[in-house]
Amino acid sequence: MVRVFSEDLPNASNERQLELLRALGGESDSPSRELARYISDTALSYDTGVKPLLIFRLDRYLRGGDHSSLFNAQGFPAVRFTEYREDFQRQHQNVRTEGGIEYGDPPQFVDFEYVVRLARLNAATLAPLAAAPAPPVHVVILASRLENDSTLEWHASPGASRYEILWRATSSPDWEHAQEVGSSTAVTLPLSKDNGIFAVRALDREGHRSLPVCRSRSAEANS
Repeated sequence: MVRVFSEDLPNASNERQLELLRALGGESDSPSRELARYISDTALSYDTGVKPLLIFRLDRYLRGGDHSSLFNAQGFPAVRFTEYREDFQRQHQNVRTEGGIEYGDPPQFVDFEYVVRLARLNAATLAPLAAAPAPPVHVVILASRLENDSTLEWHASPGASRYEILWRATSSPDWEHAQEVGSSTAVTLPLSKDNGIFAVRALDREGHRSLPVCRSRSAEANS
């Protein structure tokens, strides 16, 4: 098992963007969190020898990593892979022997088979992402009038042959439903936008899927 840590509210968001995310319940739908879900979904399709455990937190207590300081801080989606149960005699230790105990992280303490499994999971995730079309942009859920349907619109993605709508309950950690909508860049679902979280992803002719994109803004009345 490997823990996959991901940020909630994007670190690079401005105050207006954060205000909108909070108002619409988008705290758990940052690009990094969608990447974490993509990793988990990939592991269901490919036997990489390791199971991802999604941790909806930026990182562990008392520690941070390059995923947050070099990528999240610059607005890029990024996650952290960390073994399920850490050995603190190996981490943040100078290599030494003290009281008959070896500290530090020399090669003899590395589980190379585990590293290989993680490399497989990385490759199985990155390959379809690299082949997929760009994610949709300007994803909007229309909210100019009171109704029990949900209408989403977005801009076309280069290389996309069709699109897929995802949705889940607001209390669910992962996407629960998916519906292909062809090449259209707008769809109306007989579902209340008040009761769920919605996203759109692009697919190419071979079925490679982009990261899902939740509505980036809400088209309010008079906007």
